[in-house]
Amino acid sequence: MEHGFDVHPWQLRWRGIDVDVLGRTETLFALSNGHIGLRGTFEEGEPVDHPGTYLNGFYELRGLPYAESGYGYPESGQTVVNVTDGKIIRLLVEDEPMDLRYGRTVEHERTLDFRTGTLRRHTLWTSPTGRTVRIRSERLVSFTKRTIAAIHYEVEPVDEDMKLVLQSDLLANEPVPAPGNDPRLAAALESPLISDLSACRNYWGMLVHHTKQSGLHIAAGMDHEIDFPDRADAFIRADDDLARLTVAANVPQGTKLSLTKYMGYGWSARRSVPALRAQVDAALAMAMETGWEALKADQIEYLEDFWRDADVELDGDPELQQAVRFALFHVLQAGARGQSRAIPAKGLSGPGYDGHTFWDTESFILPMLTYTVPAAAGEELRWRHSTMDKAKSRAAELGQRGAMFPWRSINGDECSGYWPAGTAGVHVSADIANATARYLRATDDEQFETECGVELLVETARLFAGLGHHDVNGKFRIDGVTGPDEYTAVVNNNVFTNLAAQQNLRDAVAAVHRRPDLAREFGVTDAEAAHWESCADDMSIPFDEALGVHQQCESFTLLGAWDFEASVGRYPLLLNYPYYDLYRKQVVKQADLVFAMYSFGSAFTPEQKVRNFDYYYPLTVRDSSLSACCEAVVAAEVGYLDLSYDLMCESVFTDLHDLHSNVSSGLHIAALAGAWTDCVAGFGGMRDFGGNITFAPRLPSRLTYLSFRMAVGDSKFVVAVDRDSATYRLLSGPPIDLAHHGDKFTLQERHPVTKGIPELVKREPPKAPPGCEPYRRNE
Repeated sequence: MEHGFDVHPWQLRWRGIDVDVLGRTETLFALSNGHIGLRGTFEEGEPVDHPGTYLNGFYELRGLPYAESGYGYPESGQTVVNVTDGKIIRLLVEDEPMDLRYGRTVEHERTLDFRTGTLRRHTLWTSPTGRTVRIRSERLVSFTKRTIAAIHYEVEPVDEDMKLVLQSDLLANEPVPAPGNDPRLAAALESPLISDLSACRNYWGMLVHHTKQSGLHIAAGMDHEIDFPDRADAFIRADDDLARLTVAANVPQGTKLSLTKYMGYGWSARRSVPALRAQVDAALAMAMETGWEALKADQIEYLEDFWRDADVELDGDPELQQAVRFALFHVLQAGARGQSRAIPAKGLSGPGYDGHTFWDTESFILPMLTYTVPAAAGEELRWRHSTMDKAKSRAAELGQRGAMFPWRSINGDECSGYWPAGTAGVHVSADIANATARYLRATDDEQFETECGVELLVETARLFAGLGHHDVNGKFRIDGVTGPDEYTAVVNNNVFTNLAAQQNLRDAVAAVHRRPDLAREFGVTDAEAAHWESCADDMSIPFDEALGVHQQCESFTLLGAWDFEASVGRYPLLLNYPYYDLYRKQVVKQADLVFAMYSFGSAFTPEQKVRNFDYYYPLTVRDSSLSACCEAVVAAEVGYLDLSYDLMCESVFTDLHDLHSNVSSGLHIAALAGAWTDCVAGFGGMRDFGGNITFAPRLPSRLTYLSFRMAVGDSKFVVAVDRDSATYRLLSGPPIDLAHHGDKFTLQERHPVTKGIPELVKREPPKAPPGCEPYRRNE
């Protein structure tokens, strides 16, 4: 047992009670389906660190304060709302509230099961007056019935008969703790929900509210089944912010009082209160008719399908195997049933970053979903397309053509009040375009291409064609931007941004040639497409000839040196140093040039990749959870396999081991998606450049075996790697062309292909900045 958890390949189990880490476990045990998110708080409501029930896209507006405002500054921010809490089932044992802080907890464990998609709990508790009860509960957020969550809760007296009372609540405007000074935390919202309706009957209750500023309406409902062999008294009441079913019974020793609670949620910006109530009523009726056991069975079947297509198996490190499946499970939860909604940086596991989505989604999360759960990737990109009008308006506001997508947002409006990292971070638009092109190559989704894909590529290409210009030397420059590294802001010719824009422009040219009908619809002329092509061909990619490395941005290698020795113990730097100082020095927050070498690897020679990694790795402090996974991929490619392994562990254990000391505010979904990236693109060496799927697998010394599954088009296949060879097996679908360490082959069903792994040229890896060494577990 390490870091509080038993090591198990398919579960996360915590034994015992430790109120000091409640925030951490509430996040790690969160359940979601991409539409509803429930933090892993106790059913009894207390003790609690941060209660949380979230609906994807449901937010409140708040003002953005500026010391000095300026033209084009966003006027309002958006913050995810902790909506009506239906998780609460309070227990009173002979009038004493069950609370793990009091009395004696004889046994207590909670288990998140990756194959059933449920959170199970078992507690044996003795009250301060000596009465002992056994509590078992299991909860789920349904993958198959998007608007439904459910809890099965049972309590059993031990050693004597007892009077027990259960109080099942719907609670709105639940108090939440005030945020600290960390800018990554959420803004405080005080009582954001205004009551529209409260109703109850029998075992059913309903609350409908709306937000004060954003004008969104939410309906939350509950219904129950009571299982008890004798008579139980039950009554229900409802007022503006609370609906409560109370069940009281004299429970003999050896008998259980069981309650199954079904919760339904719906929200809308347009639909009426009666319509929302009807929607949730119908969802609850469907859940009641389905029943708890059938809901569980559907959940298991859904996850069996997921793991069949997406599982990653490892030998040599049991805890890493557990962590990888934990990561894949939570990425699935974040995006499975978003239904044309964003995937927030924290998923629906906590309020961190105000519930916003960033470029993380398209650059880190969608690669995994595209090759494992492509429908979820398509739905997220449909959400981006649904915000096209906002993106075009933002571009026009800033004097540009095309579409400028927001740095951070919930509804598609830019709500970053810090423009050097926000507005200037224009690469987010290219990231969306590149995710679109990747999805189209991997799925051949013609309907998406017609309805969304071509327009996304066209309007983002227009943005970059207008943002840049040809200089006197004929080079196409994109000036005044911020790349992925937020410690180097408002620069000229950031390599990542320029390569992302270059790819965007080329994909747009290919799209309009492929679909001339849509090109005409969007007003793309031959001259405009030719201009895009010339912009891409002439793209400026800064290179320092003296050092033999690419410059992260123009003149980066001429900046002053950062004093890393003086920074030990003062990470993250953004909380301890002024940006003004950071911007003027060679210090990198998150992998930028290194990430470019992974994302656009064909733009670099193998020798350049080695020299670039050796130069930039010692400058990168990884104050962002996005860094380790992409550094791990490139480290593996250039031959630093054991360093890659350490960096992968840092990414994968970001949340399980709380490496950034902020997991209580929510999971780092992009870092979790990095678990897949590091296995598949790192040790598997998978690349998809222009639709050519290639592999260059190699294992680090700590692992003896790796296998992973992928879907490309209608072809599903598995890659199994050991020390000396890799075997490729087509599971279903048509033959597919692949390559292994440059050796091309066609993979066919019932004809697996095994190929040897070339010997590695070993090199001594560079050193990390002092105080930023990769995370190492106690082994």
